[in-house]
Amino acid sequence: MPLGALLERLKAHQHDLILAMAEHDGLPAGSALRQVAELKNVIAAIEAVAAEEEDRAKRP
Repeated sequence: MPLGALLERLKAHQHDLILAMAEHDGLPAGSALRQVAELKNVIAAIEAVAAEEEDRAKRP
């Protein structure tokens, strides 16, 4: 499933960003925080589309 592969790549990238921010003392840069937040939104959107596709496939 192409959506699943994209979802996993985005989650991995978000995870890596969060871990990189955790390695530094102090607050993370605003740009890094925005990137994580944007990824969260995109991940949520992809999950919604994947759920719609799954529901559509279950219909007779």
